[in-house]
Amino acid sequence: MSTTPSIHTALFALGNFWEPEYEFSKLRGVVETEVGYTGGTSANPTYHTIGDHSEAVQIDYDPHVISYEELLEKFWKLHEPTAEYEPKFRSAIFYFDETQRELAEASKEHEQQKYEEPIVTAILPAGKFYSAEQYNQQYLRKLRGEI
Repeated sequence: MSTTPSIHTALFALGNFWEPEYEFSKLRGVVETEVGYTGGTSANPTYHTIGDHSEAVQIDYDPHVISYEELLEKFWKLHEPTAEYEPKFRSAIFYFDETQRELAEASKEHEQQKYEEPIVTAILPAGKFYSAEQYNQQYLRKLRGEI
């Protein structure tokens, strides 16, 4: 992913990663998306040996064009945050700094007002992100003939 200082990174798990990557990649201000695995303990997970990692989408974005708060709004709209699944398909926001953590916590509190059931979305520090196999990258764009 990008190392440009003006580009920031967000990391979300929303069930599976194909549809979220597709939806985030269409947003103005999103520079690059990459699907992969994070949040677990095993080294070098793959699609078939994911273990306790989650499918996730890593998003590089220009904060002068799109804010982290706007990405969080999209995150909540793209999945059901009250459904509890195995770690592979869990809902989680992985933060890179204290500002992202605070914004994620505030957005979760705001979002909870829309549901009777508790939101199960975890808010966790970002750890090692393992890029998924090449065939998983931009999967829906390839499937739909967009690239």
